[in-house]
Amino acid sequence: MALYSEKVMDHFRNPRNVGVIENADGVGEVGNAKCGDIMKIYLKIKDDIIEDVKFETFGCGSAIASSSMATELIKGKPVSEALELTNKAVAEALDGLPAVKMHCSVLAEEAIKAALKDYYDKNGIEYDKSLFPDCSDCEHCGL
Repeated sequence: MALYSEKVMDHFRNPRNVGVIENADGVGEVGNAKCGDIMKIYLKIKDDIIEDVKFETFGCGSAIASSSMATELIKGKPVSEALELTNKAVAEALDGLPAVKMHCSVLAEEAIKAALKDYYDKNGIEYDKSLFPDCSDCEHCGL
């Protein structure tokens, strides 16, 4: 059995939405101190729809694939739908990740939430704070 699915390999070899959005409406950066993966997500939002999303990821193939898939899953969607994206949904869309690499899908979820929180904060939009984990002292988010 192969360690990685064809979808993981495709998103690793041909990542979608790589890059930076200048003057992004929301930017989120998260990292995993244990493995060294760092993800940065940029959002362009208009009329509550994610018009564009880009990412920069420094990390393993699973981290790159998770970032790529996560951006594909939220592009063109309402902000409320992007907020509901889970790491399980990212992993399932990739046809699974090895157990030791599931943290990569968690980082993708957290990077998107961090970018959405940044968007809300920049625009003075009220939000449910419980939807956003406080990563200031959690184990894996050392940024």
